Amino acid sequence: MEAFPAPVPGASLLLSFKPVKKNVLIIGGNNIAAKRAFAALEAEANVLVLVRGGLDAACEELRWRANQGQLALFDLDSLPCSSAGPSDHWRDANAVDSFIYMQPEKMRLVCITDTVSSPNAAYRRTYESAREIAQKCGHRSIPVNVTDMPDLCDFTFMSTQRFVDAETGTSTPLQVGITTNGHGCRLAGRIRRDIVASLPKEIGGSVTKVGRLRELAQVAIPEDAVEIPELNEDGAPVTPNEPVPQRKQEETATERARRRMKWVAQVSEYWSIRRLAHLTDAQMDAILDGREGLISTSSSVRNTDSPTPSVGDSDISTSQHDLDLTPSRRGRILLVGSGPGHPSLLTVATHAALTKHADLVLSDKLVPEAVLALVPPGVEVRIARKFPGNAEGAQMELMEAAIEAANRGLTVVRLKQGDPTVYGRAGEEVIYFRARGFEPVVVPGVSSVLAGPTFAGIPVTQRGAAESFIVCTGVGRQGKEVKLPGYERGRTLVILMGVARLPQVLDTLQTGDAESAGRRDGPAYPSHTPIALIERASMPDQRVICSTLKDISAALESVGEQRPPGMLVIGWSVLSLWERGDMTILEDGAETHDEERVKGWLGEKLWRVSEGLNAEWESW
Repeated sequence: MEAFPAPVPGASLLLSFKPVKKNVLIIGGNNIAAKRAFAALEAEANVLVLVRGGLDAACEELRWRANQGQLALFDLDSLPCSSAGPSDHWRDANAVDSFIYMQPEKMRLVCITDTVSSPNAAYRRTYESAREIAQKCGHRSIPVNVTDMPDLCDFTFMSTQRFVDAETGTSTPLQVGITTNGHGCRLAGRIRRDIVASLPKEIGGSVTKVGRLRELAQVAIPEDAVEIPELNEDGAPVTPNEPVPQRKQEETATERARRRMKWVAQVSEYWSIRRLAHLTDAQMDAILDGREGLISTSSSVRNTDSPTPSVGDSDISTSQHDLDLTPSRRGRILLVGSGPGHPSLLTVATHAALTKHADLVLSDKLVPEAVLALVPPGVEVRIARKFPGNAEGAQMELMEAAIEAANRGLTVVRLKQGDPTVYGRAGEEVIYFRARGFEPVVVPGVSSVLAGPTFAGIPVTQRGAAESFIVCTGVGRQGKEVKLPGYERGRTLVILMGVARLPQVLDTLQTGDAESAGRRDGPAYPSHTPIALIERASMPDQRVICSTLKDISAALESVGEQRPPGMLVIGWSVLSLWERGDMTILEDGAETHDEERVKGWLGEKLWRVSEGLNAEWESW
C-alpha cells in the first residue's frame, strides 16, 4: 500500500513570484502585451517591451506607459539581426538574444504576445519564429511564455484578481489566481469571478490590517528570537491552537514577541473578515497587549449605514451600550448553544435569543460568522480572546463583562458552540453568575458530538457495529493530560479538542508501556482501529480524514494546515456505513477479518480525505 498520495500529472507548480527590480521582457505591442506589462509593473519589475514598428505600432496603453516612464519600449526592427519581413521572422531570435545579452541585468522572464492577431500589428508571429526565440531563452535559462502556444511555454498566467480596500479604493496585497492548466481559460475567468463575488467586500482591507498587525507584533523583536517559529507564521505549527505557556507577570522580550505573534495567528484564524478590515491602530495595540478588555464589534462595523457611533480610537470598548443609561428592567444572562456551526441547525430558542432578545452577545471564537450575522445591527458582539495558555484569563474576562452588562439592565447572550454543557464550561459560569445575583437561563444546542460524525457519514451507534459511545476531551484543565478510556470493540470513542495533541492521544491509546497505560483506563487499541478526524463539521469547508490509528498522523501531515475546530471519532462505527455498509463487526470471530475489513474500506490507500458538505445542504 502507498504510504503517501501518488502524484497525478497535469497540475502546475503554483508560485508567487516577485521580480522586484528585475528585468521582464515582453515581445509584442498588443493588448495582451499591455496586460502582461501591467502585471509585471505591479510586481515591481523593470519592464522592457519589444514592438515591431516601435512606439507607433504599440497599443494605446503601452504608448501611454512608455511616455509616463513606467516601462522602456524598443523598436524590434531597429535591432541588429532582426527580420526584414514576414518570410524570415526566424531571424528575430538572434535579435532578441543579442538584446538580452546587452542588458546590464539578467532577464528573469520573457513573454511573447505577438503570436496572436492584433489590430495594431501588421503581422502575426509564426510558430517557428516563436520556437526559435523560446529556444534561445532556454539556452540562457530564462523561462518563457508564448501566447496561445502552450507547448512552447515554461510557465502560464493565471486568471487573477487583485483586491482593493472597500473603504479607500486602494489596492491591497491580496491576490487570487485560477488556472485550469489549459483546459478552459475562459472558464477560469468565470470561476475567478464567482469566487471573488462570493467573498466579503472587506476581504482586501482585512489583509492590509493583518499585515499591519504583524508589523506591530514584530516591533522590537530581539535578535535571539529569530529561530522561534511563532515569530513567522509560515514557520509556525500548522494548528493555531498549539499551547503556549501561561503569561507571566514579567516577560522577556522573546516571550513577549512569541505571545504577540500568537495573537496574530489567532485573529487571522477566528475573527470575521469584516472585523479584521475595520481594526484601528488602538485596537491592534490592545489585541497584541492582551491586557485590555474585549474588543467590541459595534453596529458601525456590522452595518456602516447605521447611525450608531463608531468604535473610537481612544476607547476600544465604546458602543451604544457604554452610555450612561438608567436600566428600565433587571438584566438577565442566557447561556446559549449555537450548534456545530451550520446556521440551519440553530434551535428555535437560540435563534430567538440572538435575533429578538440580545442586547449584548458574548461569543466563543469558534462560533462561525454565518451565525453571528443573524444578530441584528445595533446589537454589540464581542468575541472571546481565548487561545491555549490564555484560556483562564479570557474566560474570566467574559464572565465579568456579562455581569457588568446585566447590571446595566441588558440581556446578555453568552453564545457557545455546540451545547453549552458539553465541555462548554457552562457549569462554571452558572455558579459564577448565581453568586453575583443572576440565575442564567441555559439554552441547549445541537452538540457537535452527535452532529459532527453525522455530517461525516458516521453513526456514533450502529446496530451490529457500535452498541455505545463515550465522549471525552483531549485536554484537561489548564492543559493537563486526561485519562482516556480503553478499547472496547463495540464502543465508539469521540474526543473533542484532541487534534492539537494527536501524538499524545495516539500514544496513550495504543502503547502498552506503564506510563501510557497509566493514562488509559483499559486495554490498548489495535493499531488498525478506524479513526476519523472531522474538521469544521457542518461548515462549507468541512474536511474529513479517515484512516487508522497507525497512519492518521501521516494523513494529517499530508493535508497541510489544520482547520479548527476538529474532533476525533475512533472505533468500528467509522466504517460501518461506508458504501454497502458493514453490520458484521460485532459477530463472533469477526475480529479475525479486521485487516481485510480495513483494506476493503480504504482500498490501496492508507487514508481517505473528503472535502465539503453534501450538496443537499446548500439549499438549507
